[in-house]
Amino acid sequence: MATTLSSSSLFIQFRGRRYNSLSSFNNLQKRTVLSLSCALSSQGGDMIPPEGKSNDRNSAFDFKSYMIRKAESVSAALNVSVPLQEPLTIQEAVRYSLLAGGKRVRPLLCIAACELVGGDEATAMSAACAVEMIHTSSLIHDDLPCMDDADLRRGKPTNHKEFGEDMAVLAGDALLALAFEHMTFVSNGLVAPERMIRAVMELAKAIGTKGLVAGQVTDLCSQGLNPDDVGLERLEFIHLHKTAALLEAAAVLGAIMGGGTEEEIEKLRKYARCIGLLFQVVDDILDVTESTKELGKTAGKDVMAGKLTYPRLIGLERSREVAEKLRREAAEQLLGFDSDKAAPLVALASYIACRHN
Repeated sequence: MATTLSSSSLFIQFRGRRYNSLSSFNNLQKRTVLSLSCALSSQGGDMIPPEGKSNDRNSAFDFKSYMIRKAESVSAALNVSVPLQEPLTIQEAVRYSLLAGGKRVRPLLCIAACELVGGDEATAMSAACAVEMIHTSSLIHDDLPCMDDADLRRGKPTNHKEFGEDMAVLAGDALLALAFEHMTFVSNGLVAPERMIRAVMELAKAIGTKGLVAGQVTDLCSQGLNPDDVGLERLEFIHLHKTAALLEAAAVLGAIMGGGTEEEIEKLRKYARCIGLLFQVVDDILDVTESTKELGKTAGKDVMAGKLTYPRLIGLERSREVAEKLRREAAEQLLGFDSDKAAPLVALASYIACRHN
């Protein structure tokens, strides 16, 4: 599928103004690159080296460039996948959240996993976009007043604040359906049917009552509970399902699309499970250590809502120790793979462990 738009692309009506879709996409690319550059630079340098390598520019993997390059490709593919068409309001709501920027960690993970087992970006792109669509759908619904009641997401008003609760619910629903439609349609002819069936089943399982939904339900039911009465096992269940399940699916989908062996798929599954938990531990830490401006969403909201978090259960310092342990365990799952091909995934684990938003 082409990821660029021709200069003769149609002008489209958007909120009473006329935009050329090429111009809109170029602006989107600039915003994405800028946000990624700022986010990665805040980590203290241009590169996050794989474990065991120095920070020398000639020897370390340039993760910043890799991440920006992949984010550009993903954003281009997403822009093409959701053209403005009637009814305009719902399409605007979908595009508002899907094209709002972000670091595209999940699609990057999907593409890197595919490349690790011998595939390429083009083979993984439809699955990468599908995972990002589902992730965005979950964020829109998670922000609703009946869920987490959030006002900000990625530094902007949440979808329901901009378009109303009714449109936000429908935008999330539309993205969920579009994810499966897009993955199966675009991959037709690129991926063997048996791989596609397995990928669809993997993704569906990750977001249903055995995955993301299970984590969200347990999270909602756990609000206000006394931390002394709740074990770490319950907290890990929440995050293994609510956060890690989709990251796990991203890596596994990439490996399936790329034709990975069963052993490779399982190693990537374990790797993604580790970084999924790592992502949430760091998220919990940031919620109590960073400002709203730095996070792009309301800081301290989990504490105010009485949610179970790692700092609340085991304290800040021990939470940091858990994060480092998970980073090491993730890197260990990549031993035995080609070190150059594994470098993006090693660096991704370090990036997640050190991120500030």
